[in-house]
Amino acid sequence: MFRGKFVAGLKRAFQQGRLTFAGNLKPLENDKAFRSFLRTLFRQNWVVYAKPPFGGPQHVIGYLGRYTHRVAISNHRLVAFQDDRVTFRWKDYAHGNKKKIMTLSSHEFLRRFLLHVLPRGFVRIRFFGFLANRSRASLLPQCQLRLRNNPKPHSTTVDNSSPPQSSIFRCPLCASPMIIVETLPRCNASPFRLRSPDFDSS
Repeated sequence: MFRGKFVAGLKRAFQQGRLTFAGNLKPLENDKAFRSFLRTLFRQNWVVYAKPPFGGPQHVIGYLGRYTHRVAISNHRLVAFQDDRVTFRWKDYAHGNKKKIMTLSSHEFLRRFLLHVLPRGFVRIRFFGFLANRSRASLLPQCQLRLRNNPKPHSTTVDNSSPPQSSIFRCPLCASPMIIVETLPRCNASPFRLRSPDFDSS
């Protein structure tokens, strides 16, 4: 069902001219080629994994933070350190998430703790795109250069009587709302090019 609805949505978007094809996808602009491509989507099973959405940005940050900025065991779980032995609280997921107390020798406690330390060369957070390690040195300066070379808007006249355009993007220097001055093809890293109407590039 998901596959059928997804393909139907693609058909509608194509008929309404809302799809952009660039690079190797350029031939799909032809109606016959596009329909032939859609038929190939039904030749394999679609495995859909869907789960309830997060409750908002704070829940997303909290969820990711547990994996990126949390140590193997926090201080509040440590109960005692006596006679070269460590006592700490733990949660038994196999028996209804019951909270229990465990005591280990200091060597065994350190051994288990170090199992959570990544080997040299491994990182918790992997970047992609222009922030990837392989391309960051060359692409990041290009992004900064393009941001400094602030493009002029298509229209130089501003209607001050109209209410300001609502925007979730704000200039990091003057905090004024960013406005969309050009829409770029989807193959680029960002779908929008933004500028601040009050920012003087000089």
